[in-house]
Amino acid sequence: MIKKAFITDCEGPVSLNDNAYELCREFIPDGDKFFKVVSSFDDYLVGINRENYNAGNTLKLIAPFLKVYGLDNEKIFEFSNENMSLINGAKETMEYARKNMASYMVSTSYGQYIKALSDEISFPYENTFYTYINIDNSVPIKENERNLLFSFKDEILKGDFDRQEKIFFKEIPRLDIGKISENVVTVGGLGKKIAVDGIMLRENLIPKGLMYVGDSITDVEPLRFVRESDGLAISFNGNEFALKESEVAVVSDDAVVTSVLLDLFGRYNKNYCLEFVKLYSRSPQMAFENLRINFSLMDKFREAFRDREIPIVQIIDDDNFDYLLEKSIEMRRNIRGKDVGELS
Repeated sequence: MIKKAFITDCEGPVSLNDNAYELCREFIPDGDKFFKVVSSFDDYLVGINRENYNAGNTLKLIAPFLKVYGLDNEKIFEFSNENMSLINGAKETMEYARKNMASYMVSTSYGQYIKALSDEISFPYENTFYTYINIDNSVPIKENERNLLFSFKDEILKGDFDRQEKIFFKEIPRLDIGKISENVVTVGGLGKKIAVDGIMLRENLIPKGLMYVGDSITDVEPLRFVRESDGLAISFNGNEFALKESEVAVVSDDAVVTSVLLDLFGRYNKNYCLEFVKLYSRSPQMAFENLRINFSLMDKFREAFRDREIPIVQIIDDDNFDYLLEKSIEMRRNIRGKDVGELS
């Protein structure tokens, strides 16, 4: 049997937060609107395939603004720690994964948030990949640059992509504070695929042994790689970008279903896991009764969904894509809130 590894995105499949959005909302005036506008600009740049630009670089673009509005490394960690919110069952799922196979989190989130999350769920921080930001060891902020950033923020809120192009890629880089963005190393899109490559090298894995769980535009490259390499690519309450690149869709407010899938993938193989998904989509009861499901996980699943609607778990195809997208977006909004749920 080939060696297996479980790799998951963080925000979405494990936690309910969008940490960068929440930092902007908390510390920047009109920060919620500001982050949404920059996130839309990020999507636009990814859509036009801007050279040397990856999904998730929003976290690079907003870095100087976090600095001028008073944040530093310690404050990011403290805020993240105090505002942690997990998917039901996520801690148990990550513990189960860690005990049964090589397990990693690959996230676009800032490292300070990932450290707080790792502490919360007792997950080894050394098995995480994240966006590096250091806004302590930067040059002091000049007063004229502080005022310029305040002015830029108000301009960005107007949502003019051409003006944002000039602000982010011409005007801020000329400033001393622009060095903060230069030193931010994001893990999103291609960066996540590179992280997956590093995991395979570290663990001596072949792609077929990978199970990857993602939910957003930053997971496109790793999901596509795993799916095309005959690994198991799973969308967990994914948006359109994640669903298009996944083989299996999960719509759930509890991570216990992830535990069931990773257990079957780890003990048997991808085909047996897909056999479960196919049978489950027709009759969940038959799937649990006729396949070799871990009894403990079966009990946890039944307890989690006692007297309420069970998760949707289906293989994605052209016929059910629109239905799964609708249900996934609905679940994202319900459990993460409308604002976070609609971010890409």
